[in-house]
Amino acid sequence: MESLFDSAAEDATPQPLAVRMRPRTLDEVIGQRHLLGSGTPLRRLVESEAPMSLFLWGPPGTGKTTLAYVVSNVTKRRFVEVSAVSAGVKDVRAAIDTARRELGMTGRQTVLFVDEVHRFNKAQQDALLPAVENRWVTFIGATTENPFFSVISPLLSRSLLLTLESLSDDDIRTVLERAVSDPRGLDGRVTLAPEALDHLVRLAGGDARRSLTYLEAAALLSDDVTVEVVEKAVDKAAVRYDRQGDQHYDVISAFIKSMRGSDADAALHYLARMIEAGEDPRFIARRIVIFASEDVGMADPACLQTAVAAAQAVQLIGLPEGQINLAHAVIHCALAPKSNAVVKAIGAAIGDVRRGLIGQVPGHLRDAHYPGAAKLGHGDGYKYPHDFDHGLVRQDYAPEQVRDRRYYEPTRHGAEAPIADRWAKIRDFLRGS
Repeated sequence: MESLFDSAAEDATPQPLAVRMRPRTLDEVIGQRHLLGSGTPLRRLVESEAPMSLFLWGPPGTGKTTLAYVVSNVTKRRFVEVSAVSAGVKDVRAAIDTARRELGMTGRQTVLFVDEVHRFNKAQQDALLPAVENRWVTFIGATTENPFFSVISPLLSRSLLLTLESLSDDDIRTVLERAVSDPRGLDGRVTLAPEALDHLVRLAGGDARRSLTYLEAAALLSDDVTVEVVEKAVDKAAVRYDRQGDQHYDVISAFIKSMRGSDADAALHYLARMIEAGEDPRFIARRIVIFASEDVGMADPACLQTAVAAAQAVQLIGLPEGQINLAHAVIHCALAPKSNAVVKAIGAAIGDVRRGLIGQVPGHLRDAHYPGAAKLGHGDGYKYPHDFDHGLVRQDYAPEQVRDRRYYEPTRHGAEAPIADRWAKIRDFLRGS
């Protein structure tokens, strides 16, 4: 159960590039500046000798295992790693018992690192509590899921929760450049072309481990790593796509217009191009949510529900699985009947307000709950719609200046057709037509 980071293990077998390049001090850690600055809780905990309990929450490849190892290395504590995917209560208790013996016999503390801790059930998490409460170990749990939903409250309340962020493109670039030159890495034996470096950064998607895995695969094929070598090594064609340039705007424009034109195949093509180019999936999801109201609207009200659900799913699980949720929403948006009546309605209403068509709120609609409102006549004459047939009663709702303005003009498309009929009848009734 001892970690592969032990020096004996490192000397015995060659380790993957991602393992060899793991930082050994906090100053070597790339990214996560909000956690590593002077005076931050993590710095203070590392600099103290007291046992601690941490949860590291963040996307894959952001340095959760790295930080756990660095804490162990800097504080000279024994490092034991347990995977929640394969370990059971027996394994957890055995690791804790060994740590207690080591502490009692030599005084050396142990870092107990549990990867994917959210996969532990309640009984397995309960088994950790005595060790955390009695400080037999420095416990560090890593999770990609929200610990407030996946970790028992007694364990979470006794621990410091640190949230890790996806690495930026500049962070990934630094990781790769360091791996090429560092003696622990490729030690300058490989030449990495600038275009190949850009491609590896895009493929990484903020995941440092993935970027190093791809670099190592390419370096095994050639000492001169070009885009073509990277494509061959990882079976990923380089998508010509600049997230800050014309390609970004052209592709997202074509994506939106393909959904608006009801071409699901074309929309999926542009979705795939953005995903493969490393576009932020949250950006794509936001555009779909906007589209669901702007271009579909009341013609298919469920479209917005699908779009929002896809955006939440992407936030929860990320890529690659999140691409399925995005595709689900894209197909729904593309094939839904279209109506821009919602965006035209709010646009017309805002336009009138900006032109000064505001007016006073009718007296019978004003708030009558606060003391003194009755003396001002607020609420006088208000008719409660639920007291009338069909929940409708004729009375003025809009200010006089816009009483005859029409903002929402529904189409006859999809589910908006019956809505149009109902709205026409309601409007005529309310206006006294």
